[in-house]
Amino acid sequence: MSSTQDAPRDADLMRQVADGSGEALAMLHRRFARPVFRIAAQTLDRAAAEDLVQDVFLAVWRNAARFDPERGTVRAWILQIAHFRLLNELRRRSRHPENGADDFVLDGVPAEGVGPPEAVSRRRRRDVLEAALGELTPPQREALGLVFVDDLTHEQAAAELGLPLGTAKTRIRAGLQKLRTSLAPQWAALVALCLLAALGVRYRSERATADRYDRALAMVTSSDSVNLRLAPAPGTPAATHARYRGRPGAGIAIVTCSSFPPPASGRTYQAWVRHGTTWTSLGTVEPDADGSARLIAENAALAALPDGVQVTLEPRGGSPARSGAVVVEWTP
Repeated sequence: MSSTQDAPRDADLMRQVADGSGEALAMLHRRFARPVFRIAAQTLDRAAAEDLVQDVFLAVWRNAARFDPERGTVRAWILQIAHFRLLNELRRRSRHPENGADDFVLDGVPAEGVGPPEAVSRRRRRDVLEAALGELTPPQREALGLVFVDDLTHEQAAAELGLPLGTAKTRIRAGLQKLRTSLAPQWAALVALCLLAALGVRYRSERATADRYDRALAMVTSSDSVNLRLAPAPGTPAATHARYRGRPGAGIAIVTCSSFPPPASGRTYQAWVRHGTTWTSLGTVEPDADGSARLIAENAALAALPDGVQVTLEPRGGSPARSGAVVVEWTP
């Protein structure tokens, strides 16, 4: 593994992105996707936070030439974009309220089969943990998150924060000491278990999300990627359409749906690709209130460009084989 001294500087990567380098964008994504996701996940559900991450890095791709190193670091610039996007999303939601927007991020930890007493206990433990974390300074929370959530070494955390190693270690030690002081002894063990379980779920999910977006962004920005438009089939509203983005050898594809009407009760939309006479399912999608949906699929078959792409209307939960009406399609 290369040392942090051998890694390209953020500003150099930004100049390469401005010149059209998808590889440089992928490297920036690896460095900053998780911080952006953490910011979004504080107030948005996981799906919306993932969408915001993609929006932020598409904005980076489109506006890289506008970055001015004299006005701040790449990290600060990207996080500023994230904050602006998040504020815009929250303003939009304030005009069109959605349930659950204010849920605390740790409430996403599964709790199937939990009775009322245990549910109250878990809520209490989360409240205690939230209060303790709230007493940390933002720099301490960020440093602890990099080490214990993102599983970075102290050296890697220092490099990501743009700090000397000693300063990063001081923030981590100070944060841990404050947590030990804040958490009453009778709660310490229970809160520790809650924290480990919660961070375990978040770590796996955030790391998988970041890696998946990394591969998707590298594919989309590659010079040999394809962008296929799926036109509406007879009987489908003219505005309804989709796009398939793929790349030879990538094994990953993105399907975006636009202006899709709500499916009938008990039905769902399902995307398919054809190679020769064989159809492969990419998965199901559920459009939002605007009729939009996105599906990132990974399959060895996607290493070859398709001979056909369709989105069909199938029984809810998906079908092992195409059986419903074609909604949109692409053929050579």
